[in-house]
Amino acid sequence: MTTEPDFDAVVIGAGISGLYQAYRLREMGYRVLGVEGSDDLGGVWHHNRYPGCRIDSESEVYGYFWNDELMQEWNWSERFAAQPEVLRYIHRAAEIMDIRKDFIFNAKVDKAVWDEENSLYTLGFQQPYRAPVTARFVFSALGPLSTPQMPNLPGINTFKGESYHTANWPREADGFGPAGLDLAGKRIGVIGVGSTGVQTIQEMAKIAGHLTVFLRDPNWCTPLGNGPMEPERMDYIKANYHEFTAKCDASLAGFPHEFIQKNLFEVPKEERDATLEELYKGPGFSLWLGAYQDVLSDPEANKYVSDFVANKIRQRVKDPRTAEMLIPKDHGFGMKRVPLETNYYEVYNQENVEIVDLHSTSITRVTPEGIETPEGLHELDVIIYATGFDAVKGSWNRIDIRGVGGVALKDEWEKGVTTYMGMQCPGFPNFFMLVGPQSGATFCNIPRCSALAIDWLSDMMISAKEAGVRRIESEQEAADSFTLYAAKLQGKLLLGQTNSWFTGVNQNIPGRDKREVLLFVGGNPRFRAYCEDVKEHDYKGYVMA
Repeated sequence: MTTEPDFDAVVIGAGISGLYQAYRLREMGYRVLGVEGSDDLGGVWHHNRYPGCRIDSESEVYGYFWNDELMQEWNWSERFAAQPEVLRYIHRAAEIMDIRKDFIFNAKVDKAVWDEENSLYTLGFQQPYRAPVTARFVFSALGPLSTPQMPNLPGINTFKGESYHTANWPREADGFGPAGLDLAGKRIGVIGVGSTGVQTIQEMAKIAGHLTVFLRDPNWCTPLGNGPMEPERMDYIKANYHEFTAKCDASLAGFPHEFIQKNLFEVPKEERDATLEELYKGPGFSLWLGAYQDVLSDPEANKYVSDFVANKIRQRVKDPRTAEMLIPKDHGFGMKRVPLETNYYEVYNQENVEIVDLHSTSITRVTPEGIETPEGLHELDVIIYATGFDAVKGSWNRIDIRGVGGVALKDEWEKGVTTYMGMQCPGFPNFFMLVGPQSGATFCNIPRCSALAIDWLSDMMISAKEAGVRRIESEQEAADSFTLYAAKLQGKLLLGQTNSWFTGVNQNIPGRDKREVLLFVGGNPRFRAYCEDVKEHDYKGYVMA
């Protein structure tokens, strides 16, 4: 006698993707439960409340395109919205979907075990008072950047001052933003200069008595181009939302930028320099995702743009030695995610700001008084760790996910990540991933691109429901073929030859020094075409029973 599950489907995660997936399943007639480890919805925008946190997508393309009511109701206040406004938007969207009632909070999943006999998963929770839940299907919307990573430094817990990781910043009580910490005039140290570090440093430099930036690997940063959202522009956006949707869907990464359909050296120097100058000003990823078509694939074209941006840094930073510290030497422009900034480089012209170059020295340890290097102690009142995440795989690895025969997903991934369409792994039937390894939404504007994947998955679930399907599993051959396809696409771009979270390398995690295929970099249109082909051929590569 088989056991029926508590729910038809469980969605793990109440961020933008998880909320929409739960909504789609519920509207299709599935008995669905959403589970969220935190105390409220919002995903990364609930946790990441550090000063300066904001989106690097244009506000009008960061959200739910499928809901006309929300699109016409919501008025963004800035071209690139700050974290509190984004979180308010997500809460409003949840109200329109009436989805909060379908979620439980403070329910952090720590295991998901497949029951072969009954074709269901048993989900366990970290909280001992929560009883396990069973579900026929599991949709994991865990997020690629949601597992904070601390650096491997001796003495971290000995520091007597204030210390914060940007992903766990103290929250405003009963509000949407950061807590009102009194950091003015204090000696502040920041470790990390990725996107989060750049945003944090810009804000801390305004208030710190002294700001020390511990710089290991600088990034190529370009101007954000932010400003108020004029009412006239907002009105135009509302009247032409479908135009913006189409533009995002036709682009590589779901942003309103398109590559120039010429190679860089095909264009006369004067014209090419004028174009780069204009793109450099922004807005957003104009230079990264809107330059000449060969900049991310041809080493010489990439060097030309890298030199262009390097000269911009030299122009903006007064001290030549400091400027050189801030110019990346280990990768070319666009090979890692490009942080967007507002007067970031000018920060280093301030008398209250100094750089500790970790290529010429090192952090020996954290002490009760501050951070120590071989040259001496940097006395600090506050340490801010902008040290990122165990990216892409980390959120899945922290859950003990067991498939057919009790095989652990984490162990399988140690051999190398293999997925079918970035949505499922062979041997783990009925377990789906949203915005995970090799997903078309991970190297993309996540709200827009994850919606495309969710809509596709939802279509498959409609077919499964109509046919009475209890089990959906990807074939090994199909997964091997897709992973090889993703690897070939990644190999065509220079980012595939660079150590970064894009390629799975993380210096803070032992053994994470080998590049792997974690992204689908073929672009939004190509991924959508792949999905449609699978659908048109009766969901080839999936075995349904």
